Amino acid sequence: MGIKFEEADGPGPKRDLVGYGRHVPKVTWPNGARIAVSVVLNWEEGSEVGKNVVGDGRSEAALTEIPYVMDAQYRDLASESVYEYGSRAGVWRIQRLIDSYGIPITFFGAAISWERNPEVAAWVRESHHEPCSHGWRWEEPWLLSREEEQEHMAEAIASIERTCGERPRGWYCRYGPSIHTRELLVEDGGFTYDSDVYNDDLPYYVDVKGTPHLIVPYSFTYNDAKFVLPQGYSDPTSFFDTLKRGFDYLWDEGATHPRMMSIGLHCRIVGQAGRTSALRDFLEYAHEKGDVWFATRLQIAEWWHEHHHEFPVERP
Repeated sequence: MGIKFEEADGPGPKRDLVGYGRHVPKVTWPNGARIAVSVVLNWEEGSEVGKNVVGDGRSEAALTEIPYVMDAQYRDLASESVYEYGSRAGVWRIQRLIDSYGIPITFFGAAISWERNPEVAAWVRESHHEPCSHGWRWEEPWLLSREEEQEHMAEAIASIERTCGERPRGWYCRYGPSIHTRELLVEDGGFTYDSDVYNDDLPYYVDVKGTPHLIVPYSFTYNDAKFVLPQGYSDPTSFFDTLKRGFDYLWDEGATHPRMMSIGLHCRIVGQAGRTSALRDFLEYAHEKGDVWFATRLQIAEWWHEHHHEFPVERP
């Protein structure tokens, strides 16, 4: 009788375990599409932690092909070369595939990555693709003070505007945000959305100190990171099958309640030819099935801002 569960009162957002619940809005996507598909290319190469970077003191070991972590006192040249594959070869294989289908994609791009490889920034400027900020570097924001995070955010915005020709209007941290990230985005005033959650199949609004702020959820499920994680897979057909099964189920649900699907890619992972072929097969399948809206996250966010009040909610 005396046991009590209470969420602590402190900084950061409160958890919402309910969301839309049983009363999912009946979304209308452009041209009556059953599903909106957001293809995201994570652009991190060159901005990762490195023993060769002043002040870092260690090499990066995350999301590579190598199941080995070198002692921090040594520079890990093998790991560096895995990242370099993404920026030298993988990104351009993906570019050829994506542009052959005319699909608009969103870059989750770290500012330093574009500075160190301006040719990729030129691709963004010349295309219909969206530069969403992935931070100043590919770094963990929760390790920064609020002031440091704000400084890094401002530098990322200015840098991306210089290299890509437009300021980012979306934000996605490495893995997850700090307790300050969302407040800082709203305080900046120039962001349309963030994608720092994995908790829904549709966009939704949150209140940030009295300001409505749009969330466009991301996904670790439909993500090529599964190729290099212990709980994942190594066979490209498993990647295709996961994408196809998810797409088909959401597409079926979309007959009455259209959905959104996020697909996460990395240049150094799916940019390997055998894996790119699985991505190609999925894009071909989705195009042939039809009733799909391939869109950037900014396009989805802008559509939601403009039309969300029109989406009916059916209640029993």
